[in-house]
This record gives sequence, structure tokens and C-alpha cells, in this order.
Amino acid sequence: MNLVFLMDPLETVQMEKDTSFILMLEAHRRGHQVYFLPDGGMTLLDDALKFQVSAVVPQAVSGQPFIRGQNCQLSEDQIDGLFIRSDPPFDGQYLLNTWLLDRIADRVPIINRPSGIRTVNEKIWATRFISLVPPTLIGRNQSDLMEFLAREKDIIAKPTDGYGGQSVFRVRLGDQNTKVILENLTGNGRRDIILQKFIPESQNGDKRILLLNGEPLGAVMRVHAPDDHRNNFFSGGKAVAADINKRDQEIIRALKPELQRLGLYFVGIDILGDFLTEVNVTSPTCLQEMNRLYGQRLERPVINFMENLVGEFKERR
Repeated sequence: MNLVFLMDPLETVQMEKDTSFILMLEAHRRGHQVYFLPDGGMTLLDDALKFQVSAVVPQAVSGQPFIRGQNCQLSEDQIDGLFIRSDPPFDGQYLLNTWLLDRIADRVPIINRPSGIRTVNEKIWATRFISLVPPTLIGRNQSDLMEFLAREKDIIAKPTDGYGGQSVFRVRLGDQNTKVILENLTGNGRRDIILQKFIPESQNGDKRILLLNGEPLGAVMRVHAPDDHRNNFFSGGKAVAADINKRDQEIIRALKPELQRLGLYFVGIDILGDFLTEVNVTSPTCLQEMNRLYGQRLERPVINFMENLVGEFKERR
């Protein structure tokens, strides 16, 4: 099979952490041809997409995770499956990529489906499940923001499109920096932000659960550094083993039919205490951390799933 990975530059890949890398490595181990597709590598000509790709051989060699082959062009008929693995932010280029890939989504299996990625803002979409999320406000009106803080007393403030723990603030009622934090996050009232009630259990870490076609693959607790309240790995958090409890299963059951309907096959959900906080659909991570914690190779069921999807799509043709 020819499997294409739309992702950030190969030079940015951290071999020991990157989920895309371990998926590519497993695909290569099975004899599939792996291709790297960069931003700007797609051309729509009349009614057909062309892909400017590089053949790559992934290898578990520190300092050289990829042997890069020749650049070449693939037609859509030469692609068996495609992974969208570009990191956030979901910006204009990301949006354009999904529009172009819509052209082939009915003929080529894509993890995740482009229309599904567009539908699910990773921080906002979860609010449709009101019983699963903490008390939340999305907006920019200063009086509304201050009233929410007065009601909840202790909150988290963050952008609607942030990633990697960037610009996430804990704000308590009476903090002298409250107004300047809200002014900066909203751009002095020019953009919406998210406020959520602070969940005390977050001090013990936040749980990332990876889902494959709506079913749990594994879980990991991300625990913040001693001098930071953010549990994200990019902000210095570390991985700790975690179980999937009864409340987690309830959340997963509520999400599963919607994720399947949208073609969001490989998803990471974030849980604080009893509350769902994010649904990550662009390039969910933590596969390697789970592998190390539990002695598993969770990339195998993901590639199994893609292989099965390819077979199903070919049968429909």
C-alpha cells in the first residue's frame, strides 16, 4: 500500500515522542510504502488532485529518524490511505488542506476525515455535551467574563485556538492581574476566549485517552511540573500511568457515535477529574508514552484499522 502522511517538516520530528513517527515506522515494517506530504504539496488541476511527496524510510535511529528518498508526484489513484497529522494551530493552511482533501475523501480513506476536522474545534466542540464539561463561558464581553469569574471564584482562561498549553491562565477572584490577562487574551475585546471553572483534580494531572473508532486504546496522566499549573507535555508535564474509570467510559460512550459519524477515527480526549475538557482531532499524541508505560505497541491497531479501511473503500469502488 501507498500510505501518505500530511504533516509538519520531517526535521521537526522528535523520534522518541512523535506519534506520527511510530505510525510511519509500523507501516514501513509491514511493507507499505510511506510518503511525506508537506503543506503546499497538493495541486488541484481541473477535477483531479496531484500530490508532491517524498518517499521516506522511517528508522529508529537517533539523529536520523528518516531516510529521505526521491521527490515524486502521486495521483489520487496511486494513494491507498492518507493520515492528516499536521500539528495545530488550525489556521488558513490547515483549512485549505481539508478543503482540497474533501475532493478524494469518498474514494480514499483519510484519518481523520477532513470535514470532521473542520467541524470539531478541539476546545469548543466538547461544550455540546453539557453534562460532561465543566461550567464554561465562551465570549469576549468584559462584563460577562467578570461575572463568570465572580460566580465561579477560580477559573482557567485560555484562547479558543490555543495548543501546547500556550496562553493558559489560572485566575482567582481578586487577583490584581485579572483585567490585564482578560484584555490580552481577548485582544482588548476583539476575539472570543474560553473561561472554565477550575477543577481541583487538575492538580493531580489531566488524563489523555486515545480513541480508535470511538473505542479506548489507552490512557496516560499528564502531570505538571512543580512550578507550573499546566499539565501539557510541551509545558514540562510528565507521563504517569492511568486507568480508564467508570466516568471515563461514560464520556467515551457519549462521544463515540458522533465521532464515528464525523469520520474522526483517531482522537485524543482530555479529562480533568470527572469532566471532559478537549477533543483533539488534528494530530493527537501520547501513543509512545503509553507504549513505554504499558509495554505495548499501540501503533499496531491503528495501522490495522487503516488497512481495514483501505479494504472497505476498495470493495465499494
